[in-house]
Amino acid sequence: MKAGVLAMVLLLPFLATAGAGCTTPNDIILATTTSTQDSGLLSMLIPDFRQKTGYNVKTIAVGSGQAMTMGERGEADVLLVHSPDREMEFMNDGHGIDRRPVMHNDFIIVGPAVDPAGIRGMKSATDALKKIAGKKALFLSRGDNSGTHQLETRLWTDAGINTRGETWYQSTGQGMGATLRVAAEKDAYTITDRATQLATAGNTRLVIMVEGDKPLLNVYHVIQVNPAKSVRINARGARAFVDYMVSADTQKLIARFGTDRYGSPLFFADAGKPEPK
Repeated sequence: MKAGVLAMVLLLPFLATAGAGCTTPNDIILATTTSTQDSGLLSMLIPDFRQKTGYNVKTIAVGSGQAMTMGERGEADVLLVHSPDREMEFMNDGHGIDRRPVMHNDFIIVGPAVDPAGIRGMKSATDALKKIAGKKALFLSRGDNSGTHQLETRLWTDAGINTRGETWYQSTGQGMGATLRVAAEKDAYTITDRATQLATAGNTRLVIMVEGDKPLLNVYHVIQVNPAKSVRINARGARAFVDYMVSADTQKLIARFGTDRYGSPLFFADAGKPEPK
């Protein structure tokens, strides 16, 4: 084989790999938590963003942890996530260059109407988890390093419960919508963001058991990935998305989202306000 042909053959795998991650100047990759997709919020916002800016958005809905790992690798341009402690690590390590509060709602503990652990109406999330463990009632975790999973893990730690190896504690390894469906099929408890629960309640029939506890606050931020992570990062498009998410018009859309169907918003707009606590 001639040297020039051999060199091209050797380069083909590299070129294929490099080209697979490339986007055009009008494309951006958004890595986000599944709740923003399962709730239907992105289905409303992304077409509006495209119309106003001309950018096409490729959405990759995974757990917040996975979304930030994509950012660390330079595989996403912008993030929309809800794992504040992990987000601060991400920023402190130089993976992001801008982080803005966008909205919040809350986490809730849901379960079957029969409530085998007897936790319905409890005010403390950790006390409720202690009862679930004491009764060995089936609990489903996302188990995917998402913001929801990280919150759940903290609550078990605060409750002094080690779930490792317990047969009543099971992981789905799936997103929030899928985990809620499995929980409904198995008559299990789980922790979810309120928006996804409301959006799927008609299919799952799971009941809200515990709500309103301070540790269940659920805050979302938009983060621009540091363009130094990869030459493929679309910094201009990512900046446009950050600006769009915190703009007054978008915040009004977020504040109204869900009111027509559920009687109350699924998210509360936070841009320009002090961090919710």
